[in-house]
Amino acid sequence: MTSAELAPWIDKLWEAASRGDEYAAVDSAIGLLDGGTDPEALLLDVIAPVQGRVGREWAANRISVAQEHTATAINERVIAATAHHPAVRAAVAAAEPAGHVAVACIDGEWHALPARLLAEVLRLRGWRVDYLGAQVPTEHLITHLHRYGPQAVALSSSIATRLPTAHAAITACQATGTPVIAGGAAFGPDGRYAFKLGADAWAPDARAASERLLGEPLEHPAAPHQPIDDLPHLGDQEYTLIARSARQLVREVMAGLADRFPAMADYTPEQRRHTAEDVAHIVDFLGVALYVDDSALFTGFMGWTGGILTARGVPARSLLPALDLLGERLDDFPRAARLIGDAHAMLAGADPGWFARMGESPHHASNVHFPGPGKTA
Repeated sequence: MTSAELAPWIDKLWEAASRGDEYAAVDSAIGLLDGGTDPEALLLDVIAPVQGRVGREWAANRISVAQEHTATAINERVIAATAHHPAVRAAVAAAEPAGHVAVACIDGEWHALPARLLAEVLRLRGWRVDYLGAQVPTEHLITHLHRYGPQAVALSSSIATRLPTAHAAITACQATGTPVIAGGAAFGPDGRYAFKLGADAWAPDARAASERLLGEPLEHPAAPHQPIDDLPHLGDQEYTLIARSARQLVREVMAGLADRFPAMADYTPEQRRHTAEDVAHIVDFLGVALYVDDSALFTGFMGWTGGILTARGVPARSLLPALDLLGERLDDFPRAARLIGDAHAMLAGADPGWFARMGESPHHASNVHFPGPGKTA
């Protein structure tokens, strides 16, 4: 089916998922398969766009956190139902064997739907797939690789703050002799962070990943090495020191905000809690931007947060006092000071309309996924 022919089905699945009607959502997917739609097209050209819309609707404050969670759960059930449809089973059985691959989410990564889509596409293309799901501790992933010996491992991460954990997982997998292909919004739209962290390959989506794996075999990983070998700037210890003091930094910024941002005097306990969560995310993203030494990651996150706040009636420039306080506490950290200064200039110079547009998407310009529903007030 063409994109135009699939569009009504995307709308139909969205309507069912957004109102929490699991039966209608599954029926729409089964109806497409019964009508002869290619299973891969259903997964990547119908279900995936619907899930993207779920994120955009939440970011724009048009659906609640509960609705977002419900729609995501329904989409996961639709994928499961699709995988067991007779047409899909027949396609998997008829596919020419391609090899053995493990698919897993980085430890701490709960966004499993992209990895699940990849696993189902790889099965359709003849791969034996060990799908390990969300939040796989690195030590258990390594045990699995030793026990079952897949030819490659596909690691998925959507949230950029998981990049240090992803780096450790990539390095550990390679130490077993298993090459790693990385994917997911956390690694950047062009795979810039995947390559910085030493991954053997990167793919922007499930189709590209399957084609890359079916092409030339991934090269055998280089000799075991340490993360600092990939990122020598970590030798300045700025990332390590800020990561270790993150909680204290959040407490100090929150204490100072009471004086710098008078509106906080009227905040409810819930609003104060959400503000503390926002400050914690600022510190976390500052840390990961230091880890990969990329100012765009931090300024992009601050722009996205400004868009989220704008969509909820909170001025984006209310973030400036928090940055000021954080900068004062980190004035002895040159790289951190530069990142904070770049973000401050961006927030101070952007017009409200730009922030409103940022609130329409859960991704910033470089497409790095940020914290999901429930994390930003």
